Amino acid sequence: MHRIAKISISLIALTAFTAVMAGQNTAPPVNNGRKITSRVQPAYPELAKRMRLQGVVKVEAVVRANGSVKSTHVLGGNPVLVDSAADAVSKWKFEPGPGETTEIVQLTFVPQ
Repeated sequence: MHRIAKISISLIALTAFTAVMAGQNTAPPVNNGRKITSRVQPAYPELAKRMRLQGVVKVEAVVRANGSVKSTHVLGGNPVLVDSAADAVSKWKFEPGPGETTEIVQLTFVPQ
């Protein structure tokens, strides 16, 4: 019985891992709020290149009324990739709005 449970857990983990790996670095980031009008692609860190590392980074961005990013906060992701993701999102532009908003974006890194 324990063996079946271990196999089931392994299959679930493999399915989740495969879903993450299927993403592309050029895929549009997940964002449920204001429209992104200009985005900067994150640099793929040298260490990540050497390791052929991939992963997803989730970033929270506080966006000013004029659409510029006031601040970013990493919500999760591989430590090798998070700085590059946060730096890129800080340079993005969003559509203007009536006031500051908090937007959640998700970036996917894939070895190139």
